[in-house]
Amino acid sequence: MKKVKTIGCEEALKHLLAYLDQELGEVKHREVEHHLEICRTCFSHAEFEKFLKTRLREAGRRTVRASFEKRIKTLLGRF
Repeated sequence: MKKVKTIGCEEALKHLLAYLDQELGEVKHREVEHHLEICRTCFSHAEFEKFLKTRLREAGRRTVRASFEKRIKTLLGRF
């Protein structure tokens, strides 16, 4: 196996979402994975992103009250 190139935090975070979604090529995936193994800050960020993605996926399966949905639509309409 080839040696994995060490990348910095900026590059690792740039590719983090694609990494979590399994959308990176093999080499870039290994680089990000290696960085997460040695950098506790980026590892913590990755864990938070995984948790957030799980919670959002779960929330998408639930039904919401009509009043809440109306408030969200009103807020979005302001933008």
